[in-house]
Order: sequence, then C-alpha cells, then structure tokens
Amino acid sequence: MTSPHVGTPTATSSEARQLKNYIGGDWITSNAEHIPVLNPATGETLASVPMSGADEVNAAVKAAKDAFPAWRETPPLVRARYFFTLKNLLEENVEHLSKILTKEHGKTLSEARGSVRRAIENVEVATGIPTLMQGYNLEDVARGIDCQAIRQPIGVFACIAPFNFPAMVPLWFLPFAVATGNTFIVKPSEQVPMCQEFIFEMIQASGIPPGVCNMIHGGKDSVNAILDNPDIKGVSFVGSTPIARHVYKRAGETGKRVQALGGAKNFLVVMPDAQLEDTASAITESFAGCAGERCLAGSVVLAVGDVHKPLVEKLKEKASNIKVGNGLEAGVTMGPVISAPHRDKIASYVEKGIAEGGDLILDGRDCKVEGHEGGNWFGPTIFDNVKPDATIAKEEIFGPVLTIVPVESLDEAINTIHKSEFANATSIFTQSGPAAREFRYRAEVSMMGINIGVAAPMAFFSFGGTRSSFYGDLKAHGRDSIEFYTDKKMVIERWF
Repeated sequence: MTSPHVGTPTATSSEARQLKNYIGGDWITSNAEHIPVLNPATGETLASVPMSGADEVNAAVKAAKDAFPAWRETPPLVRARYFFTLKNLLEENVEHLSKILTKEHGKTLSEARGSVRRAIENVEVATGIPTLMQGYNLEDVARGIDCQAIRQPIGVFACIAPFNFPAMVPLWFLPFAVATGNTFIVKPSEQVPMCQEFIFEMIQASGIPPGVCNMIHGGKDSVNAILDNPDIKGVSFVGSTPIARHVYKRAGETGKRVQALGGAKNFLVVMPDAQLEDTASAITESFAGCAGERCLAGSVVLAVGDVHKPLVEKLKEKASNIKVGNGLEAGVTMGPVISAPHRDKIASYVEKGIAEGGDLILDGRDCKVEGHEGGNWFGPTIFDNVKPDATIAKEEIFGPVLTIVPVESLDEAINTIHKSEFANATSIFTQSGPAAREFRYRAEVSMMGINIGVAAPMAFFSFGGTRSSFYGDLKAHGRDSIEFYTDKKMVIERWF
C-alpha cells in the first residue's frame, strides 16, 4: 500500500512550500501566519510552517472525538494490522525519512537513521497490542463473586513534540495511544515539522481511518489550545523543564492525564578501574553525539580518584578528532546545532564556565565549516576541574559541552548526583560488580547505564526521569504507555 506522496521528493524540495495540517483524513491549508523552516547546516529555507491557532486545534479535536466511537469498537487485532502496514511503509522509506531529518535538524545521516530505527521499534511493539492490552481476573473473590479488570481506551490524546528527535519522539506516543483504541493529535516542533508531514503521509497510506490520527502545526498558541481543550483526555510532552512544568500544571487544571518529560543534567561516573579506551569513546559519543541536543547526553563526568588525569587526556584526544559538518556529507561525525540563537546560548554558557574558574581545555566556539558559512556550528567543548556548584555543572546546556568534575570516591559522586535538580539518566564506568551494584542501588535516577554512555531504554521498556526531569506518574512507551492510555475497569459480578 503506497501513498502518491510517499517516496516523492516533495518533503525535501529546496523550493520553500507551505506545510499543511492533517485533520480528519484531509490535508488542510492554514490561513495562519507562516514561519520558515531552515536547514541548520546551510541556512537554506526548506519550507514554511503555519502557526495554527485554537480554531484549528479545536477542529482536529472534533475530528478525533468524532472518530473515537468507531475506532474504540474496532477489535485490537484489527487495529494492530494497521500498524503492521505502517511499519512496512516506514521500513521502505527509512532512507528518505532520514534525509529529511538530517536536512531539517542537522543530525548526521547515521544519527538520523538510528533515530528512525528507534521510531519504527515503537510501531513494532504496538503491533502486539492484543497481548499488551489484556486485563486480568480472579474467580471467587468472595463466595459466588468473580472480579475482572478490563482495559478500555479513554478518548482523544495529544502529544507536544520537541525539536531534537522529530521522527522518533511522536512515535513514542502515537502507536500506543492509537493501538489501544484512542484517537490522537500530534503537534510537531515548528522548527522541525517536515519529518512528521512525511510520516503522516504514510499514516494516511496505511489506511488508518480518517480522524484517528491528526497533526497540527504551530507554536505556543496551539500548545495552550491543546492544554485547555476539555475534550482532550491526556497530553504527552517532551521538552525543557520550564515548559514541562507549564504543561503539567495547565493540563492538570482541566483534569487531563499528563506525562511531561523535562530537561536533564546527566552525570557519568568513571571509576579508577574503568577500561579507559572504551570509556572515553562512550563518553565522547554521549556528550557530542547529535551535537549534544538530546536529553540523554552525558554532560558531567565525575572522575573518581586517579582516573582523572588519564581520562581527561583521552577525552580531549577523541573529541578533537570529531569532524563537524553537514550531516549529509561522508565522514562527518557531528552536525550543527538547531539554530543561531541556540548556538549563542551555548556560547554564553562557555563564557560563564570560564568566568567561574573552569579550565577550558577544548573550545568549540570558533568552529567553522568551509562552504557552509551560514551553518549553526559549535564544536566539541570540554571544561576540566569544574566545581560541582558551577553554572555549567548544574544547568542544562543542550549542546556539545562536557564538564569534568574530579571527586574522591563513589560516595562523593553519588552525593553530587543527588544534589542536582535533574534526574533523567546516569551511568557508571567500572569493572567492579560491587561498585556497579552500589551505584544501581543508591543513585536516585530513573534511567541508568553500567558501562553505557547513553542509557536509552528500548521501546518495550519505559522512558522517563524523575525530580525536575519528569512531571507525572506513567512514563513514555513500554508498559507505562499501556497504563497511561487506558482505564482499568473493575467488574465485580454475581449471578443469582
């Protein structure tokens, strides 16, 4: 099954065109103001995206609400078949989707392919919904009385997606929400809307009925319209902590279910017995991969004892060999950051780090790429001998900046982690089983790696942090998503 649009070059045309909303199975031109979608490596205008308002959001909600009764009555096995079709369409178009992603976001092509693969894995897991959605029962809870728990869909859900993983993050949510019998609205980031346009062309081609899946482009106004609409039963958000707090509070005031994934400051603990070569490679990829624009990026290294000096030398060597450039070009291992304002924000953090006494041993501020002078370039940057209370050791930078903090012991490292506002992910590098177990047992962070630079759970496990990194109870994908998108109805029955 193939859409007339799937596989065509329309989504990557260099000629700027107006993107459309997808409402009730139709592509709708918006009369709202449009802003440009820019290639962060070249400065080229790729398209223009509408800043849709409340009226358009409400139209999408109505379409989703109208589609819900029939979709809710569709057997789970039948719903799953649509996702088998969607998975096949995504598999056929991995390369095309990855190139769109690289053009609008700046990731290297290999990074884009990897994130598209993770997106497809969520669709693949959702095909198992007849099993995942099953309830449970017990006979004779009292004499002659039985009880059963039935999972049922709730209604219209929505996700508000970030800029850093434009293909993957919406598919953390949509497949599980829709497979469980709900209808859905995606609000992509206005900075990177083109991946979702192409994915929705494939959703349309998959045969999923009109109104079940909808997409609204926009910014703050469309976000608030989603949060305020009483017919939306739940919202999933990924982004910065201040916005996550806003989403959690405002959506909660209208009684919605909310999962709001916020910012991060991820600590990587390196023990003296760590395998230095592999550890330095993993840390370098963690802080510089995707230009540091990911919530699982390792941003602070806690170097324990004597490992400090040799680790710093290895990290500087490996980071210095990173090739920055246009992600579509061969040999490039790091692309640009998302925008010029974001590049300037990262540079301001580097200036704070210097002012607060950190040793800047690798400076990426003057990074240039020949032939792409209009790109948002920022090279790998490393600070050494940073105090734990320095700004760059506490606040989320969201760029390729690594902060190294020397500590004397594992106990000091864990205590440092616990002082952070954030608790998204953390890792330890060691060959000691007892040290790894103590770290796993004591460190109060929700996603944890042992000799892993980026502690990213697979789609069949749940994703999300704690403290200021997450607002809500049930996290993204995995088992938590089935709980989030369904209500458990307890049926207690007796027959006279």
